[in-house]
Amino acid sequence: MARPFRIGTRGSPLALTQANLARSLLSAAHGHDAAAYEIVPIRTTGDAVQDRPLAEIGGKALWTKELDRALIEGDIDCAVHSMKDVETLRPGAIAIAAILERADVRERLLGAPSIEALPEGAAIGTSSPRRAAQMRRMRPDLRIVPLRGNVDTRIAKLTTGEADATLLAAAGLQRLGRSEVGVAVPIETMLPAPSQGAIGIEVRANDPDSIALVGAIDHEATRACVMAERALLAALQADCHSPVAAHARFEGGVMTLAAQLLSEDGAEHVTGRLSGHDGVALAEALARDLLDRAPPLVCARFGKCAA
Repeated sequence: MARPFRIGTRGSPLALTQANLARSLLSAAHGHDAAAYEIVPIRTTGDAVQDRPLAEIGGKALWTKELDRALIEGDIDCAVHSMKDVETLRPGAIAIAAILERADVRERLLGAPSIEALPEGAAIGTSSPRRAAQMRRMRPDLRIVPLRGNVDTRIAKLTTGEADATLLAAAGLQRLGRSEVGVAVPIETMLPAPSQGAIGIEVRANDPDSIALVGAIDHEATRACVMAERALLAALQADCHSPVAAHARFEGGVMTLAAQLLSEDGAEHVTGRLSGHDGVALAEALARDLLDRAPPLVCARFGKCAA
C-alpha cells in the first residue's frame, strides 16, 4: 500500500482494543506488517458528554457521527464500531464491510453474586433503557440511577457508592482481559441488546478496494445474526428510548431469533422466538408477531404501533 490504511475509532480503552484487533486480523489476512494499518482515534460527542443518558441527548448517533464524517470526507479509510452502538439506518455513503466473530453476548453483574441476591431497594447504575426495564421487570423494588462511562469509571462509581450494582457487556470485559469481573447473567434470564458482542467495520460505499480489503475478515455467521437483529429493530421502528432485547444464533444450520420488548418501567413485556433460514424475513415476521401481542405500554415505545 502506498500509505497506511487508516482505521478510525473512538479513543476509549475498549474502542482502541477493538481497533487493534481489527488491525491484527487485517494484517494476518493480507500478509501485511501491522505498520501498514494506522489507528486514528477520534473523539465523539458520546465520549465528551458523560453526565446524561444518551437517549436524552441524541442517542446512538453520538457514538458515530464524528466517525461518519471523517470516513465520508476521506480522513480515515474505515471505522470500527461496537455494532450495538450503530444506528439501524446508516448513511447511503457508508457500507458495513465486515462484522467480526462475535464474543460472549451475556451481561455481567457487578456488585452482587446474582440478581436475586441484590438487597431490597438496591440502586442499579445504568443508562440503558433495556437494562433498566429488564431489571425492573425482575425486581420492581430496585432503584435505577444513571451511570455512564468506561469500565474503570463505572467500577469506580460502585466503589464510591453512586450505585450498589451495575451491568456490563461480557464481550467488552473479555476483550479488555477482564473476564473475571462480575458474574455472568444467563441469556435466558437477561436477553442482550441487539448486536451485543459484535464489532463492525464500515467503509465508504463507493470504495471497492476498501470493501474488498476489509471484507476479507468478515465472519459470515456473525454477520447473518447481527443483520437479523438489526432488521428486527428496523421492522419495530425502535429508537434509543425503546427497551428491546434480541439475540440470533444458528442451531443446526437454522437461525433462531429471540426477542423481548418491554415497557419503560418493566411492568409489561412481550417475548417471542422464531426459526428459519432468511434472517431478514425472520426478523420482520417476529416484529409483526411481537407488536400484535404487545400491551399498550410496550407499544408506546415502538413506532409501528405507537399510534
